[in-house]
Amino acid sequence: MTDDSQWDEGAPGVLRLPSGRLIRGRALRRPLPADGPRPTYGVYLLGGQPPSYAWESVWLRWPDFRLPADRERAREVLRAAWRRSADERVELACGGGRGRTGTALACVAVLDGVAPEDAVAYVRRHYDPRAVETPWQRRYVRRFS
Repeated sequence: MTDDSQWDEGAPGVLRLPSGRLIRGRALRRPLPADGPRPTYGVYLLGGQPPSYAWESVWLRWPDFRLPADRERAREVLRAAWRRSADERVELACGGGRGRTGTALACVAVLDGVAPEDAVAYVRRHYDPRAVETPWQRRYVRRFS
């Protein structure tokens, strides 16, 4: 990694957006990777409040297999994550790292210029083939702008 403000593109969970920005998706049920840098900003997509972290973070109330409780706030938080990913190590994470995290990554991809109807396929191809688990999560991404 040449720039310590960015993720290593080859690190687990790191998604390269079309603009070249890097953002990491992660499963909170798994331990934080032992080697490599820590996030500078994290967005935690959970039904209940997460523990505090040593880096700046925000909690977005988002129950498992569902959609964000406050969609306008979700739009603001994901937009901030996208903006910050230009020069910070941003991670998006939920319990399993696929459904909510994949949905949020697909929404960030839309903000980065991926067509909403292509964003789920983009995240499945470049992050996890099982990302975005439910039909309503896929619909949420298609309607996200």
